[in-house]
Amino acid sequence: MYIFYLVAIVIVAIDQWTKWLVVKNMELGERIVLAEPTFALLSHRNRGAAWGMLEGQIWLFTIVTVIVIIGILYYFHKEAKGKPLFQLSLMVLLGGAIGNFMDRLFRGEVVDFIDVLIPVINYDFPIFNVADAALSIGVVMLMVGLFLEEKAEKAAKRKGE
Repeated sequence: MYIFYLVAIVIVAIDQWTKWLVVKNMELGERIVLAEPTFALLSHRNRGAAWGMLEGQIWLFTIVTVIVIIGILYYFHKEAKGKPLFQLSLMVLLGGAIGNFMDRLFRGEVVDFIDVLIPVINYDFPIFNVADAALSIGVVMLMVGLFLEEKAEKAAKRKGE
């Protein structure tokens, strides 16, 4: 069960390492195109939540993040036993939450650097980082896991009728 914590640790390590590389090697606002026109690195700072909402509310993010981390740990130990996809998704979420929390705690802002343009619909996705990606992936994994669990319960119920 505790092996899943390694997932969160690896996510935090990769997140913090990539942010450190950006801060150390790029000027704020500097953009490095990796795949024109869809993918670039852009040194950006965010003092708010997703998409810059609630800028400057560090105390709010601190409280919310501590509650989220406690909730994730509670569900991991109480509800996710024997459910590997649920356990994995919670640890991916934990890694993402801790990664951005560390930025807010130690930098007072979150370092974002992944810039994606979807040319088919001409949409410039908000700049994000590894922790943000982990949070998004963790939510999708959680939803898939809950869907599969509900589907299995319904199938077992039908079998028992």
